[in-house]
Amino acid sequence: MELLRSNPANLRVSSFKVESSSKKSPDCDSNSRSQGLQFRKLSKKDLSRILRTEAAIKAIEKKANSSKYKNLWPKAVLEALSDAIKQNRWESALKIFELLCQQHWYEPRSQTYAKLLVMLGKCKQPNQASMLFEAMLCDGLQPTVDVYTALVGAYAFNGLLDKAFSIVEDMKSVNNCKPDAFTYSILIKYCIKQHHFDMIGLILGEMSHLEIECSTVIYNILIDGYGKAKCFELMENSLTDMIRSGKCFPDIFTFNSVVGAYGGCRRINEMEKWFDEFQLMGLKPDIMTYNILIRSYGKSGLYQKMGSVMEFMKKRFFSPTSVTYNIVIEIFGKAGNIEKMDEMFLKMKHHGLKPNSITYSSLVSAYSKAGLLGKVDSIFRQVENSDVILDTPFFNCIINAYGNAGDVERMMELLMAMEGCGCKPDNVTFATIIQACRAQGMIDIAQNLESNMTHAKITSGGS
Repeated sequence: MELLRSNPANLRVSSFKVESSSKKSPDCDSNSRSQGLQFRKLSKKDLSRILRTEAAIKAIEKKANSSKYKNLWPKAVLEALSDAIKQNRWESALKIFELLCQQHWYEPRSQTYAKLLVMLGKCKQPNQASMLFEAMLCDGLQPTVDVYTALVGAYAFNGLLDKAFSIVEDMKSVNNCKPDAFTYSILIKYCIKQHHFDMIGLILGEMSHLEIECSTVIYNILIDGYGKAKCFELMENSLTDMIRSGKCFPDIFTFNSVVGAYGGCRRINEMEKWFDEFQLMGLKPDIMTYNILIRSYGKSGLYQKMGSVMEFMKKRFFSPTSVTYNIVIEIFGKAGNIEKMDEMFLKMKHHGLKPNSITYSSLVSAYSKAGLLGKVDSIFRQVENSDVILDTPFFNCIINAYGNAGDVERMMELLMAMEGCGCKPDNVTFATIIQACRAQGMIDIAQNLESNMTHAKITSGGS
């Protein structure tokens, strides 16, 4: 592949309960400190907007616990519901929706149910989605294609493919609710994701029988899914079918999916071959394509080629993004080349690009691996004095770093600080701390954390 040559072509809702799995973190110095940190990270405008949204959701949610509020201002209730859905706060959203249903002016709308079903799917609450659908039927509202498809997605996203297929069968018997290309695209996506490749032919056959044509989106789902599953022959066959259809043509998403599939598996020759092939088809690489090349060369230890791509980007006026630098920083960090990693970090800031939690996670992981705990402390101080929005993966990295150093006390401080920064500990967080506690002989603390972890699973999974 010649990078430097020119481009060739140019229910009733009240009938189901919402159990909250969230817990208030205890008051402690580290928690207060982290809350202060969170406020420093936000501009006054952003903070004001967030506080207004938060206050609105809580105010409406509080009224949902009372039966006397039946004529509230529509705008306030609807905006609070919309904000809760956007933030995937499913418990709050369902409470607000229940309040909405009690309003004298309320008229059931299928679009509202569809949005709630999509959110419940994302929040891994298929049982709540099922009950909401039943509530819709009880309200006498006829489901639309969008509502059915949202329910299919909620089931498929959570691995309940049998239920998803059952809903599609139900759709066929309902007037004006026949499954469409988008419905089938969801089934295809999650069948591939869960490696049910035998189902793909059946789905495509059914689409053909119903005279639903494969769109570019469906072909791209097939190509991307097969590529990520390392089924390269099926990926290329789908690409061939796409081109032969005469109606759908490869686009930049196709380009990046194929190149990324081979590059991610360190099959550099095939990656370079398809990089050239797609350009011959008239497709031009974008910044994501170049980032894929950089990551692929870096993972394969081909640092010279990685540098060549960055030089090529510079000549073609493709400015490296934060993603580009994050990839390079991660690659050098994993390779143990701390000096080069630090150099790229400084270059990133010199070019006016803002490091984010991904950047700092890579730095922390590399310093921890190299035994440079002092630099880990330095990174955390930098983050404290910046407006970087922290996330759970960052905390997991820094907790792991102190765990490797045997500093359990610091790990526990960070655990308490997480919720103050709006980050929820996950299985990785607890597993890391439990392992460190056991290594330090703190068996009682480890067992207590394991007990809390099990309880959290039961609470969140039982809904």
